[in-house]
Amino acid sequence: MRKTLFLLACIVMIGGARAQDTLVFTPQWLAQAQFAGYYVAEEMGFYREQGINVRIVHPSVSQTAMKRLQSNKSHATTLQLAQALEIIDNGIHLVNILQTSMNNALVIVSRRGKDPLTQKGAKVGMWNAGFSQIAMCMAQKEGYNYEWIRIADNINLFIAGAIDATLAMSYNEYYQILQAGIKLGKKDVYRFCDHGYNIQEDGLYMTKEYYESHREVARRFAAASRKGWEWAAKHPDRTLDIVMRYVQKYHVATNRVLQKLMLDEVLRLQVDRESKKREFRLRPDMVKQANTLMLENKMIKREISYQELIAK
Repeated sequence: MRKTLFLLACIVMIGGARAQDTLVFTPQWLAQAQFAGYYVAEEMGFYREQGINVRIVHPSVSQTAMKRLQSNKSHATTLQLAQALEIIDNGIHLVNILQTSMNNALVIVSRRGKDPLTQKGAKVGMWNAGFSQIAMCMAQKEGYNYEWIRIADNINLFIAGAIDATLAMSYNEYYQILQAGIKLGKKDVYRFCDHGYNIQEDGLYMTKEYYESHREVARRFAAASRKGWEWAAKHPDRTLDIVMRYVQKYHVATNRVLQKLMLDEVLRLQVDRESKKREFRLRPDMVKQANTLMLENKMIKREISYQELIAK
């Protein structure tokens, strides 16, 4: 009897300890289907199953995801691989605990049926928030001499004809342009992934300091997040319902059609072109390629190795 009570007490203590693990997660952008797997993991209880209380807090103009991470207001964020390399080079050591993207989503969309690659010196929109490292490397390497025009998080300048072309994500702004009634042909869209620049994008990152003192929490958070994405791939309609609840909660101006297109494309980009599987891992060859491009274009001062990036 005493042995049974002791075991029960231990179970209660372990359960209580696990329930105390709290983690604040801040995606790098506003609520949308790009982060569907994390919303699913929260809504379906996958984080709770792992004994983690996860709070999803989206960034604001004054509190970006990286600012929150640096000030310990958040413990994890999503970043593109090229972004992570640049941040590490600037002295903030990050580790990748889960890779979701296996393909690059970046495109250049051109106006009036003109091939972006025939428009040397063209005015091309790029986001104030970043995400443009690979585009700048490509343009410099290929000698296109684009005039980069800073834009906000919308396609207004492009629609108004104030710029010749714009950077876009294949899961986001590309569909916004189509919804605005602009017809695009094959020559109007340059897809980086099809021209030797297929470098992985979104992954889940923590500071090395936080990771080293919370390895088990990080492991469980990554496992539940992966489960969320796997569930989303199997249940896209129910996942979209969850996404729309987050979109409405945070008052994001969008629509269900756009979010469905985004979800479908994000899930497609998670499938590795060679293995045809969702691998959820950083590819060493893509890390090497990103380093090479960014070193050539003086975006980073040293090579950040694959071993340095991954959580061990």
